[in-house]
Amino acid sequence: MLLLATNHTAEDREYREIHTACSSRRPSDSLQTFAFRGTRMTSQPIRDPAKDHLLTPQNSALIVIDYQPVQVTSVASMDRRVLVTNIVSVAGLAKLFKLPVVLSTVNVKTGKNAPTIHQLQAILPDAEPLDRTTINAWEDEQFVRAVKATGRKKLIMTALWTEACLTFPTLDALRDGYEVYPVVDAVGGTSLEAHRAALERVTQAGAKPISWVQMACELQRDWVRGETAARFAEILFAVEGH
Repeated sequence: MLLLATNHTAEDREYREIHTACSSRRPSDSLQTFAFRGTRMTSQPIRDPAKDHLLTPQNSALIVIDYQPVQVTSVASMDRRVLVTNIVSVAGLAKLFKLPVVLSTVNVKTGKNAPTIHQLQAILPDAEPLDRTTINAWEDEQFVRAVKATGRKKLIMTALWTEACLTFPTLDALRDGYEVYPVVDAVGGTSLEAHRAALERVTQAGAKPISWVQMACELQRDWVRGETAARFAEILFAVEGH
């Protein structure tokens, strides 16, 4: 146990030293070169974040649809506690990287459904829920206006259930020229078969499935990006173990 504790401390110290050494790097540098314990760190300059073909904090938005008590408790495609943990991680990443967030609920104002689960409300207190009656959020005018208002063409899509409230707006968004990235381990369906079939359908239509960890790493991209690296690690390893 002493060895483990010593190694962990050394890793922490190494991370802090790298962070300090690299925090002054400039995106305009032709090649980022850093010396650390005799090793040259040669990160390339940051690509244009608006035009990057990968997800960046400047080209993507998070869509969160119908994470409400009834929907969560009726998910049967994965452990519901894991589902909540994963969507909270997704929301935490969106907050960290300052992504625009479009939060939607169904049938709250009609009194037929409860609001967004409190775990998400705690992470996204400033996200105004857009309530609707349509199963397909893309058939709600206020929702579509909100998505367009983000100015982003890459939509990180999360919704319950996979076979309905994720699939339908994904297909419509693809048709309207958006790139859609369903977060496969932060969404769920009423059965494993329904979940899988829905993901196959949207993938065949052009959606690009990702996991929440892939989302995290794609947004961070480089450990020397000091503004977000520490919190990124906290979110990532709190769930994955470290």
